[in-house]
Amino acid sequence: MPDPSPAPSQAASPETTSRNQLVSVVIDEVSIGRSGPSIDHERQVAIHDLLEENTFALPGHDRGPYALYLSVVERRLVFDVREASSDDPVVAHMLALSPLRRAVKDYHLICDSYYEAIKSASPRQIEAIDMGRRGLHDDGSRLLMDRLDGKIAIDFETARRLFTLVCVLHWKG
Repeated sequence: MPDPSPAPSQAASPETTSRNQLVSVVIDEVSIGRSGPSIDHERQVAIHDLLEENTFALPGHDRGPYALYLSVVERRLVFDVREASSDDPVVAHMLALSPLRRAVKDYHLICDSYYEAIKSASPRQIEAIDMGRRGLHDDGSRLLMDRLDGKIAIDFETARRLFTLVCVLHWKG
């Protein structure tokens, strides 16, 4: 579960929220670990993008909008979902990291290739690597949707944003 003093969250504007939406994301820095400034910046960007637009519903629960606390406990990614208005716990889902590990690793490898290619490759080579990068990102997003199926209802774009956040959380720099 989240550390009592988690990293600051970013919150969406209350006037633009719906019941089936995340309005806050808090990352437990104790379980995730500290990173360098560039990775911390990427985490903040990933959270911002997720909060800008998302669909996040819990089957059998309609008292959103929600706050999401992300942590890693015993090699499991924990989605601790709470009511945003009261911070009352709603549900916590624990996902084994092993099914996601390969997708995250492959995505990191191709991102590294992409950043290297930008330095010296031709536009055609960069475009080819970027297409592969987007394909791997889509595959990881679908995998995350499958892992959350029946637990948390998300659309594909929200899955993409969550997968980005999961990747950034595990980026070793």
